[in-house]
Amino acid sequence: MITLRGRMWPARGSRASDSTTALFGAILKDTTVAKAKKGNRINILVECTEARKEGKPPSRYSTSKSRRNTPSRLEIKKYNPFLKRHTVHKEVR
Repeated sequence: MITLRGRMWPARGSRASDSTTALFGAILKDTTVAKAKKGNRINILVECTEARKEGKPPSRYSTSKSRRNTPSRLEIKKYNPFLKRHTVHKEVR
């Protein structure tokens, strides 16, 4: 018998009783199943606002934001390689 988390388990190669197998299955199920997180962070896309005005392709970046701290659309300055300068990028829905 092997002790794990305060419980006795049969050694490898020996037959386990039905109650031990059921108990082991329940513990294994609890530890391997990951719970889905609903967290406050979401992944978003930000797109350049100035590129389309100049007839060039807009640059897009992927980032994450907190729903709780930033409920409105995000605006950040990022580099646009097509315009070769930093421009304002707004969140795309």
